Formats: sequence, structure tokens, C-alpha cells
Amino acid sequence: MSDWAFLVDKDLGKAIAAWQTWLAQEKRASDHTLDAYRRDFGDFLSFMSQHSGERLSIALIEGLAVRDFRAWLAARAARGMAATSQARALSVLRSFYRWAERREILTNSQIQVLRTPKRPAPLPRALSQEAAGQLLEAPDEGEQPAWIAARDRAVLLLLYGAGLRISEALGLTAADLPGDAAGTLRVAGKGGKTRALPLLPEISAAIEDYRRLCPYRPGPEEPLFRGLRGGPLRPRLVQLAIQNLRRSLGLPESTTPHALRHSFATHLLAGGADLRGIQELLGHASLSTTQRYTAVDPTALMKAYAAHPRAKRG
Repeated sequence: MSDWAFLVDKDLGKAIAAWQTWLAQEKRASDHTLDAYRRDFGDFLSFMSQHSGERLSIALIEGLAVRDFRAWLAARAARGMAATSQARALSVLRSFYRWAERREILTNSQIQVLRTPKRPAPLPRALSQEAAGQLLEAPDEGEQPAWIAARDRAVLLLLYGAGLRISEALGLTAADLPGDAAGTLRVAGKGGKTRALPLLPEISAAIEDYRRLCPYRPGPEEPLFRGLRGGPLRPRLVQLAIQNLRRSLGLPESTTPHALRHSFATHLLAGGADLRGIQELLGHASLSTTQRYTAVDPTALMKAYAAHPRAKRG
């Protein structure tokens, strides 16, 4: 007998047993999947029994509202369940309700209104400093026109050396550039927010080198970086350029434009930069977002830890 069998009446118990049989025999779910389904569905039944204060029936779970499902998810979140676990549990619940509706056992439209908890997007792995250096120097090689090589190097430097998103780098105009080598770059970020960034001399020099060699002269408010035929440079072309470079250099598949921005933050933190300062450079509204970008290797963390006064006590 299942742990939750005493929580439900006879009819609901039969329906749940039939659903689990269908999962095993018709869907051919693995034992591991079936165990996960039983756990998540049992958690739902246990909560709803306490939430309603009565034994669960088909009529009761058919009449549940969005607020009831949200209360269950909130209780799970309070126990520390991650967004991925929440999304999986909700998927299990929807599976039962869909199955029951197709068999005309019950109908509940409220669960379809409930939004699935957003799963955090996986972050790319940071490149080593050596790999980042190889990537930045590689555009100078090959048979492509000199201005294309200069363009690609300037874009890569903006991603790794200034932490720009690819959309931010390709959206730069001449009006956004600093008036001198010691000036700041104006960057239009997400949500229309503009931030000012100090520009490393190497990046300034790379941009000027590209502008000198480029055969096209976009206006001061037009995108600075141009494609082979003179139109604005598209993100896909940068992605393809990095894809070709990583293959020729033997770098991992995780070497992408966004990995360069991630590496910018990671290498700054490993070098002792302040997390709040990195947040400003990346243009994050929340510090928690910055923390996700800054995975530092254990050696760097131990160096930082060694500076603590308690670490000197033997």
C-alpha cells in the first residue's frame, strides 16, 4: 500500500492506481521515473490533505483552484526545492490531470493556467586565461581581409575585456565611443538601461584599428561593426567566427560569445575584484545574477581565504 493511500477515498485511489499502471505499461516509464512520479504526486496528495482538512476525493481535486496549486508549490519552495524540482513536480501533476480528463474522470482547467516555475538558464563554462588569450589573437591569422580580422578582434575584446553582451557590442555606435583613450564607453544594456564603462587601452586601440581599416563609414548613430557587404554585423556571424576559431585552436564546444562575458567576470573575481564592482560592469540589476556568473576555481578561493585573520592561527 502506498504511503498516501489513507489520504484518498476509494474512487480516487482506483484512478491513481490506473494512472500509474498506464505510466508503467503504456508509457513504459522506467522504474526510476515511476519512483519520481510517486514521490511528487504523493507530496501533492499529502499537502492537499492537510490544506483541505479532509480526505481527498475526485470531486475535491477537480475543484482545486490556482491558489491551491500555488500554495503547494510555495510549501515546497519553503522546504528548499529548486526551480527544476518544482517544474518536474508540476509536470507530474499535469500528467495525471491530462490522463484523467481524457478518460472523463475529472476536469480541472485551473492547472493549465498555472505557470511553470522558470528554470535557471545554464551558464557557460569560463575559459582559462590562456584559452581566452589564444582566441583573442587568432583573428589576426588566416586569409580573411585585414579589416575583417581587425573587426573580429575588436568584438572579441569587447566581450572578454569589457564584459559586454554580444547584442551590446554589435549595437555600439561611434557616438558611444570615448572621446579619448582614458574615456568611458557608453553601453545600452537590457531594459534600455545605459551604463558607462572604462575602456582598456588595448580595446580602444583595437576599435580604432578596425575603424581605420574598415572600407565602410557608418554614421555616428549607426552600428559601428559592419558585415562583409556593409550592413550591420549580425550576431550569427560572430557566433560562426568563434565556432571556426575554437575548432582550429582545439578549444572546447563551450567556447561561445557568452562564455567570453562569463570569463570576464570569473577572471576579475579570481584576481580579487569586488563583486559589486563586477555587477556594475556587467550591468546586472541584481547582485544574485552576478554571483551566478562568477564561478572561481578552488585555488583562487583558497588564496582569498588565506587573507582572513583567522586563517593565520595555527
